Amino acid sequence: MKKVTNRMKMTIAGYSNNESLARMCVAAFAAQLDPTVEEISDIKAAVSEAVTNCIVHGYRDTIGDIDITLKILDGDTLYIRISDKGTGIEDIKQAMQPMFTTCPEGERAGLGFAVMESFTDSLRVYSKPGRGTAVTMTKALRRRG
Repeated sequence: MKKVTNRMKMTIAGYSNNESLARMCVAAFAAQLDPTVEEISDIKAAVSEAVTNCIVHGYRDTIGDIDITLKILDGDTLYIRISDKGTGIEDIKQAMQPMFTTCPEGERAGLGFAVMESFTDSLRVYSKPGRGTAVTMTKALRRRG
């Protein structure tokens, strides 16, 4: 188990305009590791997808809280956990398949989990129908400072 050298928690309301707030707060927290512009872009893209999934799929037509937990782990690894208490996912394996979406009437490509996975080193999804979903991602950053 890696040692936590810093941590932060925040809760935002599931409004679409708060997605950019979440993205920027995570990027600001990660900045202490002096990441490259590309690393920050990757982190922001993954966070954007996770928060958008909470809003669009977790809460659908309601507004609920989105919890964000951030940690810096030994070895300069950024840990990100984004969770909701929304509808949950029936079949996580199916939901993680590219092009699968639970929102076919919207303009959704079904690529959220694939995007998160491509921009991070690890992705784990935990969910219980009716109780919500948690996405945990890690990204190793190369400290230059």
